[in-house]
Amino acid sequence: DRKREAGGAGSPIRPIIKDVGEIYSRLLDHRPVIQGEIRYFVKEFEEKRGLRELRVLENLKNTIFETNEHVLPKCEQAMHDNLNEAFKRLQAANDMIHRLQEREHEERKLQADKLMACEEKRIAHWEEFMKEQQNKQAEVDEEHRKAMERLKEQYSEMEKELTKYVSF
Repeated sequence: DRKREAGGAGSPIRPIIKDVGEIYSRLLDHRPVIQGEIRYFVKEFEEKRGLRELRVLENLKNTIFETNEHVLPKCEQAMHDNLNEAFKRLQAANDMIHRLQEREHEERKLQADKLMACEEKRIAHWEEFMKEQQNKQAEVDEEHRKAMERLKEQYSEMEKELTKYVSF
């Protein structure tokens, strides 16, 4: 009995210990709160978002399949056709430019040939002119020499005649 009475006497401490345990579990032991939040989050995700995410993934799968099966081949074909057309146009433009360059090269060659012919003609004309000048110079020199001889003869005759008159 005494033990019961002693236990009964200790009963005012028991409620304090019980209250301290509850305060401890509320303030410092967060496991029940965290577990409750985790359960709530999983439930919320599975119920509300799970189906939405599944629908989004299914739509993405369908879009990717549609793109791979239909859109991509159409794009490849359009790109191939357009690139072939652009390549043909570039080849045509390249051929036209090549022909223009050939014409320009031929024109420059003709102009160079004409210029060379004119230069040769000018050189020939210059040489002919210089020969004429040399011939004219030779003629003038010859006339001058003849004129000098005539003048010398004339002066020598005049001198002879003067000598006749000086004896007077």
